Amino acid sequence: MKNISESQIDMVIATRNSGKMNEMWKMLSETTYNPLSLDDVQINEEVEETGVTFRENAILKAKTYGKLCGKLTLADDSGIEVDALDGQPGIYSARYGGEGKDDNDRNELLLKNLSGISEDKLTARFRCVVALWNPINDASVTFEGRIEGKITRNVRGSNGFGYDPLFFFPEKNKTLAELSIQEKEVVSHRGKAMREAIMYLEQNESSLRGD
Repeated sequence: MKNISESQIDMVIATRNSGKMNEMWKMLSETTYNPLSLDDVQINEEVEETGVTFRENAILKAKTYGKLCGKLTLADDSGIEVDALDGQPGIYSARYGGEGKDDNDRNELLLKNLSGISEDKLTARFRCVVALWNPINDASVTFEGRIEGKITRNVRGSNGFGYDPLFFFPEKNKTLAELSIQEKEVVSHRGKAMREAIMYLEQNESSLRGD
């Protein structure tokens, strides 16, 4: 359990994805908010993602986990949309191909499903919706970020997670997995959504404290 400063506001980051946790934890740790994991608040339950949009799933996770712990709670839902696959995997990015698959399996499946597609049709985007649930008024607010790019034919880079090694970002001439942590934070879909969320948190700190 973390040592908590009285001047900080506890905030639970509702994810069990270590990659997401690391990115969001780092950004929140630089604010007046005290990030906590689901383990820190002793939550073992899993929330089923039954929404049909990133926004619905993000709100569902933030609200459900938030009510379980009674604290300010932040959750995200994110994924990759490939134009040649009509926007798939989309909200099913983390479940692409079914249960029991890891990041490498899903990357291989994506490349297999894009076999034969011409280079000019490999456009794609990452989207992220961050939801913040407030226990004081049982209300949720959301923030969205996106990044446009294309799918590469081979995995490149050892940083990041998920589909990062396949997502080529033209402005940097690299995949997201080839960027440093600091570079990715600036340009990524999650970084953009989190900066919007942090701006909201800073502007509404008094009401979020219940003052």
